[in-house]
Amino acid sequence: MSLFICSINSGSNANCYYVGNHNEAVLIDAGLSCRETEKRMKLLGLTMDKVKAIFVSHEHTDHINGINSICKKYKLPVYITASTHKQSGLYIQQELIHHFEHNKPVATGSLTVTPFTKYHDATDPYSFLVSNESVNVGIITDIGHACKEVIKAFKKCDAVFLESNYCEDMLVNGSYPYHLKKRISSDLGHLSNKQALELFLRHKSKHLQLLILSHLSQNNNKPEIVESLFKPHAGNVKILVASRYAASEVFYVEANGKHTPTIRKKPVEQLKLF
Repeated sequence: MSLFICSINSGSNANCYYVGNHNEAVLIDAGLSCRETEKRMKLLGLTMDKVKAIFVSHEHTDHINGINSICKKYKLPVYITASTHKQSGLYIQQELIHHFEHNKPVATGSLTVTPFTKYHDATDPYSFLVSNESVNVGIITDIGHACKEVIKAFKKCDAVFLESNYCEDMLVNGSYPYHLKKRISSDLGHLSNKQALELFLRHKSKHLQLLILSHLSQNNNKPEIVESLFKPHAGNVKILVASRYAASEVFYVEANGKHTPTIRKKPVEQLKLF
């Protein structure tokens, strides 16, 4: 059974990732306004009618800015930890709030979302593995370092949104104040290009086919730096960089009986069929 995935937006301005099949989908974070989320999805041939839930990684505004407006319009359930909800300032009907716990899968139709803990400077941060019977998609961003839970999830991925936030040289030599540089590069900050590459080289599975490098810093990174670092090591893995200004293409991830997925870019006219 296949999964359709795309980045609606990725960066410190807003984060939102779409994972779904022919019948249902989930959003991981919703940092864009409802109107902009709808607009970008429509351009891709996707509709909010398929979205059955929003999962929240942590309370930072670039991950939750659109949740109030989306939930007001679509009455979607929001999966969020109790402590993150407390810190988020979200105004959502109580019946739409659902809490989750570490490594306890949440079923959404035929999709399963498994939350797992990570290290980041937030109250109770999580990343997610979205799965069906045969395909696993990781959404692994806003991580200070690749802890054992991140590595465990990464090893299962057929496709993954992986943070590659900053170039170490650009951060060190840039204009940020020292305390901010220390926060970003700490174990509770963000993953550097080199750290992301190390995770990819050491722990990718033999069935990983698609790597979408995500959450690039506007001031301390450049897409061309990330591409030049990863492309020589790509092998059979398709690698691309998610934009902070636009949605990515929609990718169709399918696994055969041997659990070897194929990646096909879906034309918009085909996507409109579901």
